[in-house]
This record gives sequence, C-alpha cells and structure tokens, in this order.
Amino acid sequence: MSSIFTKIINREIPAYIVAEDDQHIAFLDINPLVHGHVLIIPKKEVDYIFDLDDETLSALTRFAKKVAIALKKVVSCKRIGVAVIGLEVPHTHIHLVPMNTMGDINFTQPKLSPSKESLAEMAAKIKGVM
Repeated sequence: MSSIFTKIINREIPAYIVAEDDQHIAFLDINPLVHGHVLIIPKKEVDYIFDLDDETLSALTRFAKKVAIALKKVVSCKRIGVAVIGLEVPHTHIHLVPMNTMGDINFTQPKLSPSKESLAEMAAKIKGVM
C-alpha cells in the first residue's frame, strides 16, 4: 500500500510543495512544529532512511541542504534543525525545522494548525528563493 507521501508524489492528494527534482520532493508539514517546517523525501518509497543505498542517501542529503538554505533565507531563525524520526509515516523523510531555541524541534510539543493561506504563502516564499 502506498504511503501518504507516495500519494503526494503522485499528486493523488494535495501538498504545499516547495521544491522537486526527478528523485526528491520537499513540502510543508501541514501540522508543523514551527512555521516553515518542511519535509524532504525521496520519490522512491523506502521505509527506513538507513535502508537507502549510499547514492540515494547522499543525493537526499544534498537536496535537503538546498532546501534548508532557501528556508533560512525566508524564515527568521538561528538555524535549520534536521531530524529523522521515521515512526510517523513508513517512507523515509527528513524534517527541516527553523529553530531559534532547542524547544522549536521538540516533537512532543503541540503542533501548529496554520491556515491554507498561510501555508500557500510560505510555500511561495520558499519556492521564490530556490
């Protein structure tokens, strides 16, 4: 069965896509820890990040770096935090989280519920600097 992320890749469900190439896609988390929280995924559906072959893992990391650089230009923050949790969706994904404090990347905190308009505006800003 396809993961929810594969359904986003296949455009079966909508997402606020901020970047894409032939192997990867980046989109906003619709229930983010902070505004600008982005998910980076390979288009190839593999559950666990360390099950990716070396070339795919390396390419995923390079793609995440490009998105993180763009994200930092758009969101005022000290750093872009990186997290790989992997328990929520059985499809490799990297969280990019704008951070000003350690608490900004605490996954036990309540998530935000931004409006569709807010998400669309953020996605457009990130795309604009990619």
